[in-house]
Amino acid sequence: MKTKLLILASVLLISFYSCKKDSNDSEIETTFELSENEAVGDYVTDDANSVFFEVSTTAGLMGRSTQQIQTLNILTCAAVSVSPNAFPKTIVIDFGTGCTSNGITRSGKINIVLSDTVRKSGSTAVMTFVNYIVQGYKIEGTLTWTNTSTQSLFGWQRKMENGKITGPNAYYWLHNGTKNVTQTAGSSTPFNLLDDVFSVTGTHTVTNASGSSRSATILAALEIKTTCGNVTQGTVKFEGPNHFATLNYGDGSCDRVATISIDGRATRTILLP
Repeated sequence: MKTKLLILASVLLISFYSCKKDSNDSEIETTFELSENEAVGDYVTDDANSVFFEVSTTAGLMGRSTQQIQTLNILTCAAVSVSPNAFPKTIVIDFGTGCTSNGITRSGKINIVLSDTVRKSGSTAVMTFVNYIVQGYKIEGTLTWTNTSTQSLFGWQRKMENGKITGPNAYYWLHNGTKNVTQTAGSSTPFNLLDDVFSVTGTHTVTNASGSSRSATILAALEIKTTCGNVTQGTVKFEGPNHFATLNYGDGSCDRVATISIDGRATRTILLP
């Protein structure tokens, strides 16, 4: 009888740890998934930033005298309207059913309400999206820029509210948070966007369709170059239950590659859009 009880106890113990392991593995996979989702979210948000800066520059809304303009030519296939003559201004950028520039395909509309010139401290730009899709990802939510510049540093706060991204396979996730952006190169040439480099810090929350969430904190500032479609370097930490993940964007090279590692497990490589 004692032997049977010992065997039963052993079976129950093995079953308990097996279930616990399965649960842990599921949480780990969720963290991998949400880390990749956040990387895609950074990509599409930074792309929206590029669109915003280009339309502000070409429409003369940066706040400095007109000079020779150098941009990525994102808007060559988009219809742009700006009204009224006074601030606040409403900017509508319509990419129609789809147009491609520099290898990036966009469709739908972006609406921006700009309170004052972009480089004026305290000015705001509120961006919303109408069936807007970039590289197959549909973007929803409200993205608000607030100029936080000082005399020596150009920067702004970027806040995403009610953010939702739907991928080409109809899979979606939610993302909300606030990031702080400072310009580290190119601020002395505001009409040449091609030499602009930015540093990004802050936090975000990303949630999948099942309701599982992870908080993301930038550990090493993300570097963003206007001439590169993706983040070029920096690390982000994701908090999971009893574990954390690190998303690493690399060494500064302009590529689509990033890696994710979790508590000593094998590093996974992901390809950004």
